[in-house]
Formats: sequence, structure tokens, C-alpha cells
Amino acid sequence: MLLFNPVVFSILVMTVLCLLRFNILLSILISALVAGVMYKHGFSGFESGLASGFESFFSALKETTQSLISGMQGNLETSLSYILLGALAAAIANTNLTAILINAMSKFLSSNKVIFTLTIAFIACLSQNLIPVHIAFIPILIPPLLALMNKMGIDRRAVACALTFGLQAPYVSLSVGFGLLFHNILKKELANNGINTTISDISSVMWIGGASMLVGLIIAIFVYGRKRIYKTSKFEKAELDEIERAKSLEMTKKEWAVLAGAVVAFVVQIYTSLLPLGALLGLLVMVVFGGIEYKKVDKIMDNGLAMMGFIAFIMLVAAGYGTILRESGGIDELVKYASLVSGGKIGGAFLMLLIGLLVTMGIGTSFGTIPILASIYVPLCLSLGFGVPAIILLVGIAAALGDAGSPASDSTLGPTSGLNADGEHNHIYDTCVPTFIFFNIPLIIGGIVGAMILG
Repeated sequence: MLLFNPVVFSILVMTVLCLLRFNILLSILISALVAGVMYKHGFSGFESGLASGFESFFSALKETTQSLISGMQGNLETSLSYILLGALAAAIANTNLTAILINAMSKFLSSNKVIFTLTIAFIACLSQNLIPVHIAFIPILIPPLLALMNKMGIDRRAVACALTFGLQAPYVSLSVGFGLLFHNILKKELANNGINTTISDISSVMWIGGASMLVGLIIAIFVYGRKRIYKTSKFEKAELDEIERAKSLEMTKKEWAVLAGAVVAFVVQIYTSLLPLGALLGLLVMVVFGGIEYKKVDKIMDNGLAMMGFIAFIMLVAAGYGTILRESGGIDELVKYASLVSGGKIGGAFLMLLIGLLVTMGIGTSFGTIPILASIYVPLCLSLGFGVPAIILLVGIAAALGDAGSPASDSTLGPTSGLNADGEHNHIYDTCVPTFIFFNIPLIIGGIVGAMILG
């Protein structure tokens, strides 16, 4: 029975635990152990282990844990990149640089609701690639603009979609900043499963994902184009005062040093395709030229760990889990079954994207999903006759699916943190539901159509 397949059963365990809001890291660890025990002893191994005084059971746990730890080595570079990027974002957030840049850009904000919302999306895109501050810019940019949005009658659901687009579309489609990180993980995990590619190969097809999301954003802006009234509060006056304060801010030596560090990080990663090296050199430039005070280096690194450290560990554990899934032998059985029930390429592509949606929504991070999905999808794609470009697209979009719409994702939590500053924006119904509808559906359609065209 397919349910007793170690791959299927362990992923079901992981998804259920994550959807029940159990700790994500522990959910993946438990699921990995479940897959390992089932692989070595079958589904009845739990009972036989108890009957034999736990000896067989604990032997399986020990071997699985060793495989898990060994598999973690594959994502060491990625985890280091996350931590250093977190420190870079913390250093930028520790200055007035973001506020000054946002204040300068806000002068170009139009009173036209469509142009206003698209401008917000553009600014959000820069936070993932040019100046990688991730979601740290949202509490600075959005709350001061709420009074203006209320005056214009903008539906915040459209702005939530714009912010989520800016947080996700760049890393899906562009090999810069967090996008380089995402594409490097994709490249490495495809190689682990027998598909050798380059970053240029990946970026040459993943633009389809970004284009699909752009279509979704445009549709969302027009669907939520009607005027929506929000309650006014004392909060608006406080934020209007904050806007006036931001206008008086000027670039000091500290801001220039941090900006120089961000530029160095950007240039080095483009030139070398090594994100950790770019982030490290960027941090060193900030320290040497006074962007980060020497006595505050520890604090900046601690803040970087707080921002990105947990996701870095998820990446390590996910790589180990992917290794166990590959070793379990259950993937071959799953591939044969899926090939029979999928009804060809279109059905197979839809099935893979749907599974990716569920897994990513459970975990809450596209980056951590890739090692798990690649282990299953590469052999399945090959059995269905998909070529390398189509495999890249399907694995990449399957991982990205669910990031928009997941209540636990930074791509939804970030927008809500800014838009709900006055208590007038609901996380589930005003951020998660709209982003789920207007990004995941276009991604599924774009993934299937793109895979069929690419072959």
C-alpha cells in the first residue's frame, strides 16, 4: 500500500505536524527518523522493535541519525550564506540608510492607486536583490504610508500582494541576493539527484515563475481596485510625524559606509557567484569604514543569527532529510505509482506542483523544501520524459508554491507586520488568502504550461 511507503508516510507526518504548528525543525527531524525506521524495518518495525527489547528499533534510529547528520553537509554553504546575509541585513537596519532611501523613493509615489501599488512592489523587490534586508524594510516603509493609503482608499489586500510579490518573485527568477541563494540550492540538489546544471541554466527558465507571479499581481491590483474604508486613529498622526522626522535625516559617514558594504556584497556575489564571500566582504567594508561600530559587531552578528539562524538550521536538517529519502528506496516505488496514476506529463506536472504546495505551506520556507522535493521529483520527471529545463522549472516552482499564502512564511508575516500597524489588517483573510489565490494559481498554471513547452 502506497501509504506505507517510507517517503509518502514521512512527508505526511511532516506536513501534518507543520500544519498543526508544531516546531518546524523538530517536525523535519521526526519525519526523517520515521522514514529511516520504516526503510530499515518496514511499517511493522515499530512493533517488532518493541518486542525485541528496543535493540532493533534503536539500531535503526542510530543509523538514520548518522545518515541525517552526514546529509547535512550538503547545505553548509547555504546555511553560512543565510547567517551572513542576516548579519548584513541587521547592519543595514541598524542605520538610517533604509529610512533615507525609502524617503527618497516615496517622493516618486503616485496618487494613482495602480502606480502606487506597483511602486511598493518595486521597492520590495530591491530588498531581496540590490540591498538584501529581507523583510526588515517593511516596518520602516509601510506604517508611515497607511494614512496616505487610507486617504486614497487603497485596499490593503492589493498592497499585501505587492509586498509578497516583491519578497518572492525576485528570488524565484533572478540569480542575485536571495535569488542566488535559492538558485544555488536548486543547482546543488538537482546535482545530488543526477541532474547537472549551471546557474545560467536555472535563471534561463525560472523567469517563467517570476512572470507568472507578475500576472497574478496585476490581476490582484485590479480585483482589489475598489475603494475600501479603514478606521482612522491616533496612530495616523504619530506616523505622519514620523514621515516629517524622516525628511530631516541625512546621509552620514555611517550610512555611506553601510551603503558601500552593500554595494561590495552585491558586486562580489555577481562576479564570483559566491554569496558567503560577498556578504563577508561587505561586512568587513562596513566595519573598516565605520558603518558598524567595532564594539557592536557582536550585537550585529547576534541580530543576524536571530533573523536568519533558524532558517539556516532548517536548511541543514532538510538536506539530511533529503538524503534519507534518497536512501530509503521508497522513491522508486512512488515514481512507479505516480507514473501510473498521473495520466502523462500534464497530470504528473500538476501532481508534483500540488504536493509542493502542501509541503511548502507546511514548512513555511521554499528554501527548505527544495532538498526534500528534488529527491522525489527528479526521478519522477525523468520517468515521465521531461527534459532538464522542464525539471528545473518544476522543482523550482514546486518549492516556491505555498510560500505565498502560508501563515508561517516570512512572505506573508512581513507584509502583515506593516499593514496591521493600526490593527486594521487581518493576517489570514487580508494577506494569506489573497496571496495564496493570486500567486499560487498563476504559478501552477505557469509551471504546467512552461514544463510542457520546455518538454
